[in-house]
Amino acid sequence: MKAYIDIGRRILDEGVWTTNARTGQKTLAVIGASFEHDLSIGTVPVVTTKKIFWKSAIAEMLGYIRGYRSAAQFRELGCNTWNANANENQAWLDNPNRLGKDDMGMCYGVIGRAFPGIEGDEPFDQYQKIVSDLSQGIDDRREIMSFNHPNLIHRACLPACMHTHHFNLLGDDLYLESYQRSSDYALGQPFNHLQVAFLLLITAQITGKKAKKMRHHLSNVHLYENQVEIFKNQQLNLQPLPLPSLQINPEIKSLKDLETWVTMDDFELQNYQHHQQIKYPFSV
Repeated sequence: MKAYIDIGRRILDEGVWTTNARTGQKTLAVIGASFEHDLSIGTVPVVTTKKIFWKSAIAEMLGYIRGYRSAAQFRELGCNTWNANANENQAWLDNPNRLGKDDMGMCYGVIGRAFPGIEGDEPFDQYQKIVSDLSQGIDDRREIMSFNHPNLIHRACLPACMHTHHFNLLGDDLYLESYQRSSDYALGQPFNHLQVAFLLLITAQITGKKAKKMRHHLSNVHLYENQVEIFKNQQLNLQPLPLPSLQINPEIKSLKDLETWVTMDDFELQNYQHHQQIKYPFSV
C-alpha cells in the first residue's frame, strides 16, 4: 500500500519529537493524515511491505462488535493484542476499577454495544441501532458508533485509539468515515486500516447494502523512538505489492450471526502477497 509508505516517509521527514506521558517513551509524530479506499473495486487496503497477521486484526474488530471486555475472549478468537494492556500495564493493575485478570475495563466494544445511560436509562446499543436503520434503508446522518466515553477513561485499561465510526448511506451504497486519535504507525496502523475496511464490508453484508468508500482519518501519527530505525531500514524502501481481496462467508446474514457462530474460518484474505515479517517493539 503506497499510501502507508508515503505517510511513513512524512513522519521521518517532518516529524517532531515528543515524550508520551503514558509510556514515558519518545515518539516522532506528525498531526493529521488520512487513507481512503473504494471497496467496490474488490480489493482491501492491506500493508504489503511487511507481513501482517490479518486474522488477528479481524478477530479484534469482531470482538469489539460482540462487546467483549476480557482479553481472554479476544484470545479465544485468535487475537492476543489485549494481553499486555490488560495484564501488564501497571497503572491499570493498580486501578480499583479493574475486575481482575484479563479485564480491559470499559473501552471499545463495551461502549459501542452498551453506551452507559444516565438517570436510570438503560445502556444504548449503538451498533444495533445502526444495523437496524441501515437494514431499513434509513440514514438519519447520525449512524455513529463511538468507542469513547470521556467520563469513563479512568475505568478502561486504554482509551480507544480508533474511537468513532460514522456510516453514511447513499442509495444502496454504504460509506464509512473512521476517526483515530492516536496511531502507532509501525504496529497498530496496519491492523487498524484493515479493520475499517472489514467493518464496512461486514456491516454492508448484514444490512443488505453495497460497501463503497472508506476513509480513515488519523490525528496523532507517530513512530516510537525504538521503531524509527527499523522502519527506516527495513520497511521504508520496499516496493508495495498488489492488494488482496477479502472473502466473507455469504452465510453471515445478521448481527446475531456475528454474535454467535462466526469464527475466523469464515474469512479469507485471497492473493495476499507481502514482504517478510518485521518485528517492532511494543510499548505498554
